[in-house]
Amino acid sequence: MDTHDRPHNILLYTLLALFAFAANSLFCRMALGGQLIDGASFTMIRLISGAITLASISFLFKKSTWQAVRMDYFSAGLLFLYAITFSFAYQYLTTGTGALILFGAVQATMISVALWRGERPHFIEWIGLIFAIIGLIYLVFPSLNAPPLLGSLLMAVAGIAWGGYSLRGRGVHHPITATAKNFIGTLPFTIIVSAILWQTATYSVQGIVLAILSGAFASGIGYAIWYTALTGLTATRAATVQLSVPIIAAMAGIIFLGEVLSLHLFISSTLILGGIGLAVFARKL
Repeated sequence: MDTHDRPHNILLYTLLALFAFAANSLFCRMALGGQLIDGASFTMIRLISGAITLASISFLFKKSTWQAVRMDYFSAGLLFLYAITFSFAYQYLTTGTGALILFGAVQATMISVALWRGERPHFIEWIGLIFAIIGLIYLVFPSLNAPPLLGSLLMAVAGIAWGGYSLRGRGVHHPITATAKNFIGTLPFTIIVSAILWQTATYSVQGIVLAILSGAFASGIGYAIWYTALTGLTATRAATVQLSVPIIAAMAGIIFLGEVLSLHLFISSTLILGGIGLAVFARKL
């Protein structure tokens, strides 16, 4: 996965990454929403398990690239900032409100930077993006009831950080190794934060397991796949396709948590996925 892939491979990597993001969202909601573990501890275990998993994969299959990839401390900082603010934000926000703020901030960050760099999306891509945003707003609108300011600010920061992290990943040639080093680079930050907040730490076996699953699989491997997908996506498309994550997560809730498929969810899913389809396929990947 370290070279620029053909279009159908990029599409496959994109889909896999989006499903990993949705799984990560599911794990986080189960752990933090159920108060099975505190935010700082969840983030620390998540990042440590992600670092171990990716470093192991890199040394087993991509050892020759380890010396070729330099530590990107700025990307590591963005990754940590996203992870820690995401965890703490969901202690204040409902799922729908948090999703709107997070992906709205991702959209704003990636598209603003793309426009500033001179990227000009096709007219149909703009139409698709508008439909996707309308669908996302429709999905979460009933829960928009004066969300707490602190939680809103934290989630906005998480979205900006993830948008910046994704943009920096578009030029990476060795995604697995680069992501492994990014995760390793977050460890000093997360250890410091966890040490400062150790008195408020809470643990449970279920919370620890969910944090490991989030870090090793949904985050570590998922982000490496995402870095690969980014080599073949414009910034606009990379921002737009991520709007599907709340829908995929909602469907996972139906399958794994027994939630009900409503007409509201069906309409919003149609708008979001239809808009993404327009944006992605307006031009060839």
